[in-house]
Amino acid sequence: MGFIKNIAGRLLALWAILIFIITFLIFYIPSMITWLIPDPVGQDIFIRIARLWMKVWLTLVGCRYEIKGKEHFKKGETYIVTCNHNSLLDVPLSSPFIQGPNKTIAKSSFTKVPLFGFYYMKGAVLVDRKNEKSRKESYEKMKAVLRGHMHMCIYPEGTRNRTPEPLKKFHDGAFKLAVDTGHAILPAVIFNTRKAMPLHKAFYFWPARIGIHFLEPVPVNGKTADQLKEEIFRITREYYLAGSGQYPLK
Repeated sequence: MGFIKNIAGRLLALWAILIFIITFLIFYIPSMITWLIPDPVGQDIFIRIARLWMKVWLTLVGCRYEIKGKEHFKKGETYIVTCNHNSLLDVPLSSPFIQGPNKTIAKSSFTKVPLFGFYYMKGAVLVDRKNEKSRKESYEKMKAVLRGHMHMCIYPEGTRNRTPEPLKKFHDGAFKLAVDTGHAILPAVIFNTRKAMPLHKAFYFWPARIGIHFLEPVPVNGKTADQLKEEIFRITREYYLAGSGQYPLK
């Protein structure tokens, strides 16, 4: 059975990639037109198109998805949204389903992909983590995103969690940004994406019930970056552990 499932998982991965490319090409031109519309309106339309694209793609690849906590995004408020990071599938569940215009922090290397790179630039603040100058510039760009009344989506673990622990140690960036700008942090918890795209299997995909839950915002209220980091880590970890049983693979 294991051998058959591995073969099926690779065939499903091929299907997922083909459908991703086909649907991307369908949504590409409408998405790129949003470059011509000033932000935050242009970015809001871009995110709405991305949300529709991801709904179509996730449905076609057999993933049931659940979005909870949308009511925690208060009208007129701008948040720093933090997400746990287990899989490449986290991306279709984070930025597209954040309520309102937003950008995410992302590696600059993806801009080299034909067509997709230009799309990627629209949705992200790009950073070369190996370059000190790039890191400083990206931090200022994230401040500009917040000043422009757009949410900033950050994965504080930095990279995908390959450890057996629920979360990796958080980096400081999101919490320093909150202290420097005064914007509250809205934690988001992603479930089950690692089951759909296991880290230890290359070119493998298995449909699963996945979800993202947006939690109540945590204001800065005079806290230090370290205090915020500890609080958000605790909230995210406890919620993840409490909710993991709701997302079986079947």
